[in-house]
Amino acid sequence: MQNSIQKPRLTFWQLWNMSFGFFGIQFGFALQNANTSRIFSTLGASPDDLPLFWLAAPVTGLLVQPVIGYLSDHTWHPRWGRRRPFFFIGALLASIAMFLMPNASAVWMAVLVLWMMDAAINVSMEPFRAFVGDKLDSSQQTAGYAMQTFFIGCGAVIASLLPEFFTKVMHVSNVPVNGGIPDSVRFAFYTGGAIYFSAVMWTVLTSQEAPPADMQAFERNRQQAGSVSHAVKEIVAGLLSMPKLMRQLAVVQFFTWIALFAMWIYTTTAIADHLFHVTDAGSQSFQDAANRVGNMFAVYNGVSAIAAFLLPLLARFMAKRLVHALCLAAGGLGLMTLYVIGSADLLWVPMVAVGLAWASILTMPYAMLASVLPADRMGYYMGVFNFFIVIPQILSGLLLGWVTKHWFAGQTIKTLVLGGACMLIAGLISAMISEPEQQKA
Repeated sequence: MQNSIQKPRLTFWQLWNMSFGFFGIQFGFALQNANTSRIFSTLGASPDDLPLFWLAAPVTGLLVQPVIGYLSDHTWHPRWGRRRPFFFIGALLASIAMFLMPNASAVWMAVLVLWMMDAAINVSMEPFRAFVGDKLDSSQQTAGYAMQTFFIGCGAVIASLLPEFFTKVMHVSNVPVNGGIPDSVRFAFYTGGAIYFSAVMWTVLTSQEAPPADMQAFERNRQQAGSVSHAVKEIVAGLLSMPKLMRQLAVVQFFTWIALFAMWIYTTTAIADHLFHVTDAGSQSFQDAANRVGNMFAVYNGVSAIAAFLLPLLARFMAKRLVHALCLAAGGLGLMTLYVIGSADLLWVPMVAVGLAWASILTMPYAMLASVLPADRMGYYMGVFNFFIVIPQILSGLLLGWVTKHWFAGQTIKTLVLGGACMLIAGLISAMISEPEQQKA
């Protein structure tokens, strides 16, 4: 399964250029994660319905990422290469969606734009994971994914702070007018859309891709690959033939992403209710609480950007599975700690622990997988692996609303505690993975 061809080592700036697009992509994800529940609530959605409206994101990932990964494996253009056409198309569509999202005037419109935005983000993001496997030798793959994580963190910090920046620095209104989205959120999405497209185009224009070693064989395989329907059949078959390590990591991902989905959906309403004692999304206090959540998300993403460069160092001294286990345990405890914090000024503390987990989530599973997957099917397997990111989110979207209402009496802060417990379970399972010997080096 492992690719034996020795690839040339890339310089720091080559790693920088090939990963810089993730800086822009994360503007899309960070603004979506920190503000979607805020937008839905401002437009009149109840907390019980938020998980159902959020289903747009994981369902889109389930449908889009495996197919895009498969198609990018079988794409080659003399000028655009293999993965970069998908970078460009996804960035263009995502940027358009980011201009549309804050202009939604009803919940159903916001849900439709979320579908479009998440699909487009996935089109540009999925090939980026395979891009590292394409270009880097196994000795540099952890560094490659760490560089991506660094840009994810940096992009998310800035994007998460944009509503607060426009409110406090640019003196833009943070109050909804006639049930519409506050101007601070609107301008944040406009800025994010422009940066998204520009950053991805930097990678498209500054990075090169090597053509297939045997172009004739590649063309034969591409013809055999056929249509999207053939891709779907191959993806389903791939679920039955996953490498052992991939199956083990799938269980870790399952519990991890339940926790993350709960955090993204409920942190805004949880902090507004638990610490600010407000539930009216049209009030100034609720919008101020939502800005505070953006600051919290900036903290965990900033920590992840720094931790991204520490993880490869840790992986030299202990197995990657143990590094991942420790980081997940820290993140789980961080989420659970939100329940006992009594001051808004201390909300950054648990977010430091969540940032360690986020850095590992974006780095270690892919670093473990990359050297045991065949190079010619890297995008395909990364797409299949995405199933175990979106399936737990879909289940969460269907069940968390019911659990919050009937188990926790609508107290969404307790749903965050449940998410923390799930992340702790993920860490325990990661510690028990039987990691191949070459992964421990």
